[in-house]
Amino acid sequence: METLSLILLMLALIILTQVLGHYIRFIPTALIQILVGTIAALLISGLKIEVESEWFLLLFIAPLLYNDSSHFPREELWKMRAAIFGNAIVLVLLTTIIGGYFINWLVPVIPLAAAFALAAILSPTDPIAVNGIAKRVQIPEQILNLVRGESLINDASGLVAFSYAVAAVVTGYFSIQQATTEFIYMFAVGAVVGLAISIAMNWLKMKLRRTGIEDVVFYALLQILTPFIIFFVAEEVLHASGVIAVVTGGILHALIKERTETFFAQEQTLTDNIWTMIAYILNGIIFLLLGLTLPEATREIFADDAINNWRLMLFVIEIGGVILLIRLVWTMFFNWFDHRFLKKADHQKPSFKQDVITTLVGVRGTITMVGVLSLPFLTNSGQAFPERSLIIFLAAGVIIFTLVLATVLLPLLNRGEADAQPELDLNSFKQRMVTRAITEIKQVVNEENSTVAFDLLNEYHVMLRLLRAQEKSEEELTHFNEQLKKLRLEAVQWERDFTKQFLADHETPDQLKKEVFRSIDNRREAIDKEARFRLTQPIRKILWKRRRSNMSSDQLIRLTQVEHELYEQVMGEVIARLEGCRGDYPVDVVQSVLEFYKRLRFKHTRWSSPVGGKADVDQQKEELCLRAIEVQRQEIASMSKEGDLSGEEEKELRRFIHYIESVVLYEYVE
Repeated sequence: METLSLILLMLALIILTQVLGHYIRFIPTALIQILVGTIAALLISGLKIEVESEWFLLLFIAPLLYNDSSHFPREELWKMRAAIFGNAIVLVLLTTIIGGYFINWLVPVIPLAAAFALAAILSPTDPIAVNGIAKRVQIPEQILNLVRGESLINDASGLVAFSYAVAAVVTGYFSIQQATTEFIYMFAVGAVVGLAISIAMNWLKMKLRRTGIEDVVFYALLQILTPFIIFFVAEEVLHASGVIAVVTGGILHALIKERTETFFAQEQTLTDNIWTMIAYILNGIIFLLLGLTLPEATREIFADDAINNWRLMLFVIEIGGVILLIRLVWTMFFNWFDHRFLKKADHQKPSFKQDVITTLVGVRGTITMVGVLSLPFLTNSGQAFPERSLIIFLAAGVIIFTLVLATVLLPLLNRGEADAQPELDLNSFKQRMVTRAITEIKQVVNEENSTVAFDLLNEYHVMLRLLRAQEKSEEELTHFNEQLKKLRLEAVQWERDFTKQFLADHETPDQLKKEVFRSIDNRREAIDKEARFRLTQPIRKILWKRRRSNMSSDQLIRLTQVEHELYEQVMGEVIARLEGCRGDYPVDVVQSVLEFYKRLRFKHTRWSSPVGGKADVDQQKEELCLRAIEVQRQEIASMSKEGDLSGEEEKELRRFIHYIESVVLYEYVE
């Protein structure tokens, strides 16, 4: 019960911190979550959380790194391979060695081996923490890609260096030759395990599909389990790097997904949605756990009178400053070397400002905290691990110090950068894709699929209107909505007048008269009171079907014939009247109302019998949707071939297609 209560508490705190982050925009969400977690730990008596590094890495780090690596732009990863591996390997070693000696000199009570352990666990960067800042500050994309790329590898290198330093403290023995051999083994075997299990999991899915298993929820679950299997096999079975294994597995998964997205669209849409939820929850819990464990982890050091509390704070600032200074010097050296000897055609001369920004985005976070909390209490000789509480306090302090420093300085350094580096403007490309889908659906509409087709067309038209609305200013959008509402009200009135005229000239069943006028009234109500209309519409539809089901066959045939004649004549006259309004209203306003009445006319005059059972309707919708999705993918390929799209733009447009699939195609399968 305690575990369940803790889980519910953290989920509630995630919601609270997201709300606070919405209103307190100048503080990154990660820092808010640490503060809220700390406050909760202080207020709730008896709250004690023990973090074990093994289950923490398996439960949190494995799925997050797998998801991150599967979405990382591989072209950028390859293009920046020298900088990424330099930061992930060389910089980690420099930070461990130089930082270790500095910590031992600054705080002599911490032995040299323990100082190396602290410096090693302070070397990995945390892109999750900086993402909250990136949402509010226009950080150059190249720098963000660098810190995200290096974090995929330096988590492993930092943890390996940390484990050897801790082993040296615990056993009193260290061999550089043995450490180097094991380091290479862990990296190489970890990469092979990630590739092998990813290939095996995809082979298994193909085999299962051939046996007739087509449950998308089953395959989504299999995909979610993959990083846990990879990490467990690498760490527990082969004693290799689970971090490297899940990263390589995630990259391979992304490559396979790109080549199969057309065939397994539903599965990938569902899997992406589940991963979004998992990442959202795990990222929040990680920093909440950091805050929740801080008071207990640092209580002992604050209670120790041997070291002044203000002196402790100064230690944190000095160690954090030196760690960042090492990163700054390395960044300046590598950028100079890269520009001087590895110069590319599109390479710009490095600036000190860019070097400082690259340094500041290297904030510390998840790996640092979970690693330092896993420090053993005793050495092999039975003595207490030297200055364990002090090391935990210093690590936690450096995490917060780097976060606060980045929060304060990055907005100042990036002032005026927003105009120079605007966000991707994909609106016109999205409109082009949606328009292509609409054209394709219109070309394949027939008597059999008309109802389903026009439902799908309506969804695409709504999407197109929303995209066009994003291009308008607030004043233009307000004017557009006012004009649209005015014309829709006029059209509804014309519809009522033409309907009265038709009913006066034709013998019409009383039930049809009531249904037609009720439908007109509903449309008028929808314009003024949309929420109420949406709530009552399903009930009205059920009652309408029930009344018609009670009619005899002859009555139903007669009613349907008159209904077709009515809508053919009335809608035709409304459409003709709307065509004459092009000079009085904006073109897009008239076109929007015209499309609605054309769809309404087609629906009531071309569809004379039910399409079939629910399975028939679902099949028709899936076929039309997949056809529309396919032409949109073709449109992306065409734009990319013509040179209109960059790699990042193409990636974002493919994500947009996945969003469309989730809107118009995916339905939950029980």
